[in-house]
Amino acid sequence: MEEKTWKALDVDGKITKIKEKFDVDFQEVRRDGSKVQVKASYKGPEGNPFMDNNAVRALLRLYQKSITSPLNLTQLQGASGFRDSTTMHEDESEKRPVPEGGATGGDSTEENCPICLSPFTDKKSLNCKHEFCNLCLQQAKESNGPICPVCRKVFGIIQGDQPDGRMTWTRSSGQVPGFSNCGIITITYSIPNGTQTEKHPKPGHWYTGTTRMAYLPDNKEGNEVLKLLKKAFDQKLIFTIGASRTTGYENQVTWNDIHHKTSLYGGPDSYGYPDPTYLSRVREELKAKGIE
Repeated sequence: MEEKTWKALDVDGKITKIKEKFDVDFQEVRRDGSKVQVKASYKGPEGNPFMDNNAVRALLRLYQKSITSPLNLTQLQGASGFRDSTTMHEDESEKRPVPEGGATGGDSTEENCPICLSPFTDKKSLNCKHEFCNLCLQQAKESNGPICPVCRKVFGIIQGDQPDGRMTWTRSSGQVPGFSNCGIITITYSIPNGTQTEKHPKPGHWYTGTTRMAYLPDNKEGNEVLKLLKKAFDQKLIFTIGASRTTGYENQVTWNDIHHKTSLYGGPDSYGYPDPTYLSRVREELKAKGIE
């Protein structure tokens, strides 16, 4: 879009409201002299494509409201200089009436779904109090699991694709570096070879299993983390099937994204202890999956 148009959109602080609503920043890329291309970037550490796309759509609606030409959303995406990382799916949100004046990032969230930015259809409310159209929420759930697209809180049980296996543990004397007056919890994960299912990258293909060990201090917090890891294992979240990060071989059982200490020594660089913040970090990783 023209740079002067982009600047004029924020006269009443509405772009600021979109940023605050979706927790994004807008990045400007200059093109063809006086024109700019705008891209949304979520502020969180892990990124959030839903929030990026919803912010762009709110911006498109604001742009639509600011002009008199009756361009539809698709035309605006191609002509206005906005950049969206996905194509709008052809669903009910395309067919819903837009309130007079259009829907913008400054509109009340009580009136419009934060995913499609249109009036609610079959409104669903989550425990975190965020509300969505049922269809929009189901599509978000299919893409990212039962995680609120706005605040990222889990509203159901996340089930992973970890193959069947066993998790056992033992306690022994000794000391985990950085933790005094407690013993050692040694966790053993055993997952045998098997055949991939429809949840895995190559259904019907063979995969190579694994046996892994990890360590926790045998104190109050260590035992709390142990219980959380057991819950994550039961929900099939500890391992997945993919390429080995060490050998590069495909169809291997590999760690997922919940970090473990596979050595007692060497510090963080060697996946070992001492590491003063490890237990709090792994609890945050588990909490992000609804395990707390």
